[in-house]
Formats: sequence, structure tokens, C-alpha cells
Amino acid sequence: MSPFSDELTQRLITLRRYLHRYPELSEQEEQTANRLEAELNVLENAEVQRVAETGLVARIPGRDRTTPVVAIRGDIDALPIQEDTGLSYASENPGVMHACGHDIHATWTIGAAHLLANEPAAGDVLIVLQPAEEVGRGARAVLESGALDDAAMIFGGHVDRRYEVGQVVVQPGPFAAATDTFEVQINGHGGHGARPQEARDPIIAAAALINSLHHIVSRTLDPADAGVVTIGHLNAGSAPNVIPDSAFLAGTLRAISTETRDRLCDEINKRADAVAKMYDVSAHVELKDGTPPILNDETAAQFARAACEAELGADAIVPLHALNMGGEDFACYLEHMPGCFMRIGAREPGGQFIPGHSPHFYADEGTIFAGAAVLTSAGRIASEALSNNR
Repeated sequence: MSPFSDELTQRLITLRRYLHRYPELSEQEEQTANRLEAELNVLENAEVQRVAETGLVARIPGRDRTTPVVAIRGDIDALPIQEDTGLSYASENPGVMHACGHDIHATWTIGAAHLLANEPAAGDVLIVLQPAEEVGRGARAVLESGALDDAAMIFGGHVDRRYEVGQVVVQPGPFAAATDTFEVQINGHGGHGARPQEARDPIIAAAALINSLHHIVSRTLDPADAGVVTIGHLNAGSAPNVIPDSAFLAGTLRAISTETRDRLCDEINKRADAVAKMYDVSAHVELKDGTPPILNDETAAQFARAACEAELGADAIVPLHALNMGGEDFACYLEHMPGCFMRIGAREPGGQFIPGHSPHFYADEGTIFAGAAVLTSAGRIASEALSNNR
């Protein structure tokens, strides 16, 4: 029998469509937070607090409040993308869209709160509605608030249209990459395009550096190690016959292991210095730490797997299609406590794959109930095990 009553089913669908219709960017989720807070406040005995400006943490009491606490996290922010889905509840906020499914994540987390309020876990469960995942600052802000100081384990998930509704990817170990950024400011000496010998050309240096950076992965990493270097921003010059004084480039570094992450950073600095010497320019590198890699805890993954089997059946568990080199700030929680992050199928039967961050992205509403059921069950199973192991 479904744990979702007709009333709760309609409530969650209504909530999801509201969130999708009125998306808000990272650290601007005021209206979103107000609506989610109102949803939590209908739950008897839920202890709700604002955290990280536009985030929420609700404590759902368990049967034994001395049992170690488990957390369930959903993110709530949208992206600066103009929606082109044709949905009847498409975004009404120009240039802002839930193109990554955080409207679903927030909704299934509210669903988990309802299920846990109706049937409490062994111990308290924290419902975490986190802002600013897309900019990589929300998880750290929630942790800094102290609201999760007593959490012993955490679970979360992400919609994925590579998989049908009812399918879940859950496994221990590497699950998403570290995502750092770099900027390189190259300063030379400008001059006339007809007399390049009188200048020190930063564009030539930038081109050489870009070429060199794209060889880091193929020529310095072990082929068995995953790494990505991407230059996404290049700016130099203002006229075709003028050699400029400077050039600027920026990009991202992605790695699964700490050793590979450090190697990529070292190579950026080394190659920028070498190019600067070769072309008689200066090159200043600024590295900015992003999110760490997601490394799912083995025990937490076992709990999540048991939850998937219990709620959706053993056939629901599917393998990860390929190592995910995208980033996710859920990884920040895993630096403080064990946990497990899942990919939860969001494609309707017969539907097409649509990538996240696309103006055409949407998740089937059945995903709300699969995600809520699995996350709730994972929280209950972990809470019971933690209670027994005290």
C-alpha cells in the first residue's frame, strides 16, 4: 500500500508546480523558503529553523530522542536559464528556471518530512532544505550554522533523466568530482599589429597556455585516473590591428581523487610560469577551491540500497552510466559525517533523455514519490541501525 494518501499526493504535486513556476536563484530563495517553511509548519511537533539566510532545517521527532540523528537533504535553488519546456506551470520568472530538478528535490524532501511525521523513525531526522547548491556555497553555510552538529549520517539524491522513474543509482565510493576553478591574468606589452616586435604579445602566450593546459590530462595523469581541465572564458584585445597589454582566461578543474586534484592545480601553476618565461610576459594564477568529490560511505550506501529494494524492488537498482565528473556540494556534508548520495530516475516511460541545465529539462512527477519513499526509508533504516549500535 502506498504511504502517500490522496491528500498528500496532491499536496506534493501542487508544491512542486508552485516551486517550478516561481524559481529563484542561489541565495535569493526568499519566496521559495517562505513556501517551504509553511509546508513544514503544518507538521505537528516539527521544530523548524531558518539557516544560511534562505535555508531551512526541520527536526522531525523520532520514537527515542536519544538515538543518533539522521539527516535528509534537498536543495532548492534554480538556474539563470530561460525555460523552454512548454509546461503549463513553466517559470514565470524571466531568465530563471528549475533546469536541474531542485524543485523536485525540495518537494520530495517535504514528502519525506510528512512520511516521517506520520510514522517516526527510531531517532530524530533532520529535514535539510539547502539553498545555493548551484554556486557551491549552500552546504558549507548550512554546516556553519551548527544545525547539523549532531547529525550522524546524511542522505540525498539528484534527479536524472538517464534513468526511468523507479530506477535508482546507489553505490559506495566515488560518485561525483571535485570542482575547482582557476583564473590566469597574463600581462604583456601592447603595440601595433604591424610591428609585433615592439610588443610582448599576451594573446600568443594565452594561446600557448591553453594548448598546454589541455595536455595535462592526456600527458601527466595516469589513464586510469579521472580528470578534466576546461577553459570556458577567454578575453583579450579590442581591435584587430592592436596587440593588447593583457589577456585573461578562466576554467574549471575536475578530479575524483585528492591526489589528482592536487596534481591538476600544480600543473596549472607550473605551465603558466613556463609560458610566461617563454613569451616574456607575466602570468598570475588564482586557484579557487570548489566542492570536494562525493565519496559515498559503504555503510550508508548499504542502508540506501536496502531502502531502494524495500520501496521499489531489487530491480530498481541500476549501475551508474559513467563516472560523473560533475560537482555537487552534498560532498561538503560527507567531509563531516558518513552519508550516501543517489541518482534517482526522472524519465517517464518512453521519454527521451534531456540533460540537466538545459532550457528543455523537466522531471516526471512520479519522481517525487520514488525519491521521497527511498530517502524516508533510508533515513529509517539508518536510524534503526544507529539506535541498535549505541
